This record gives sequence, C-alpha cells and structure tokens, in this order.
Amino acid sequence: MISCKFASLVGVAALAFVAALGGCSKNSSAPGGSGGAAADPLTGTGDKCASSGVKLTPATDVKIEGSKTFDKIKAAGKVVVGVKFDQPNLGYKDADGKRCGFDVEIAQLVASRLGIDPAKIEYKEIPSTNRETAIKGGEVDYYVGTYSISDKRKNDVGFAGPYFIAGQDLLLRKDEAAITSKETLKGKKVCSATGSTPLQRVRDQKLTEDENISEFKTYSECVSQLLDKKVDAVTTDDAILKGFAAQSPAKLKVLGQPFGQEKYGIGVNKEDTAFRNAINDILEAVAKDGTWKKIYDGTLGLSGSTATQPPVDRY
Repeated sequence: MISCKFASLVGVAALAFVAALGGCSKNSSAPGGSGGAAADPLTGTGDKCASSGVKLTPATDVKIEGSKTFDKIKAAGKVVVGVKFDQPNLGYKDADGKRCGFDVEIAQLVASRLGIDPAKIEYKEIPSTNRETAIKGGEVDYYVGTYSISDKRKNDVGFAGPYFIAGQDLLLRKDEAAITSKETLKGKKVCSATGSTPLQRVRDQKLTEDENISEFKTYSECVSQLLDKKVDAVTTDDAILKGFAAQSPAKLKVLGQPFGQEKYGIGVNKEDTAFRNAINDILEAVAKDGTWKKIYDGTLGLSGSTATQPPVDRY
C-alpha cells in the first residue's frame, strides 16, 4: 500500500480559460482544438499543445514498501514513462517538443503522487509492438499510452487500472459512403497499428480479408495512408480517432458506431505488485477527489463526449 502526505492540488483556473477558448462554438471544442495538438477547425492545421490546466504538486513522504521500481525512481530523482507521441488529445508531442493529452496528464498525475515533479519525467516513445519488452526490461518505470488490458499481456506485464474505457470505431474519408458499419468492411482495406488489440479483433472477427489488412508502427502512418487513398478505413479506439478527425475535419470523419471495449491500463513490471497496488491507490484517490474528471474534461472531454472513471480491477 502507498503511504503519503499529499500536497494540495492547486486550482484549475487554466481549465476554465482553455474551455473558454475552445467553447466559443461547438466546433472549436472538438479534439485537437485544445488539450492536444491545437488544430484549426477550418483548415485542420496547427500544432500547439495545451493542457487541462490541472496543476500537480508533488506529494511528500511517499513510501512504497517492497517496490524495486519505486526504489529506483527515488534513487534517480526522476521517473521514466513510456508514452505515445502522435495521438492528439491522448499522447502527443507538438512542434515545440511539448507533450500533452489525457494519457500524458495521467502519467504526470501518477508521477506527482509518487513524489516526483512532473517536470522531471523522462518520456520515452515506445511503439505498441515494443511495450511489453520495454516494461519487462526496465526501460520504462511505467507506461501510459492507450494500453489495453488483456489476459495475454498479463502474462508479460502488470496493469494498474483501468483508468479509461474506450470503444473501437472506424476513421473514414469524409466522402466515404460505402462503409456504414463494421459489417461493410468486406473487400475494404483496413489499417491499424502493429500488435494492437483492435487489429487483432479485425482478424478474429474476419471483418475483412487478411490481404486487405495493413499494419504500421503508429496510427499516424495509417491516417496518412487513408488520406492518400491507399486504405479505406483506420480502426482503433474512438478516442484516438476523434483526435485525428478533428485535425482534418474537412477530409476525415469517425463512423460513430463503436464496437468492442478497450480498458486502458498503466503498464508496470509484472513482478512489482507493490508498485501496481500503489498506482491503483492513486487512481482510486483521484476518482474520489475529482482530479481524474478535471483532467478528462480538459483533454478528451473537449470533444463533447462525457466519460466516468472506471473502477480499478485489483486482479
């Protein structure tokens, strides 16, 4: 169990400022309009990170008995976190090198409650296919990046959470009319990230033929393929797709028929149960004090979609 004395969570005035900027019209509050890569809703251009405005002050006197990961963090005076860099409003790095999004702020929240200043986080961009290797090898202390909890992955790593539940959906070109549901994907070219759960679901449910499935390391590569008309659809979690659609609203759309369920967890070393329990304690605490909701409302919530924090699964 984690034992700590939290410094106070200081205000969220900037959140109101961000909301005011993005809330002038319905369109301007879409993903990418703020809280991620700030995209121009008309041109789809722009690349400027903004945060929810939730200020995180590092906790003091944090102790986690029996955690090698925490001992390493304390000795280093920093935490190494695995993240994504190309997912607007989730895990994103803008042209100035600033990181933002819901996942990034969850990572910063955990760091602060472990007693580490979020400014001292060392971020490592880890492709989906390399996540288990990075965690098992100690390359990162924990991973926050649309990382779906699955029984298969539990064989290699531990998961704290879930901290968010998403649904799989389809990103299409704006003029696409033939694809109206997942059942209409037969004969269509579908793209997703290598090693991702959504890609495996396409295969398991035989939504399209194997030869029509394309895999890339990142979702942004799939989106480029879609814009170039080399594939017909990109599939992954709806939260990710809405961010891309908001970046190019004149060219892209999300189908809006989510299927399946993805429970996002924080990946940790499988053997470090004390560390996993400590992060679960943090997630339960931020559900009660409202911090999770403030972060969501200032990032993914700017899409207009509501969400509630799921209960922690202490398996």
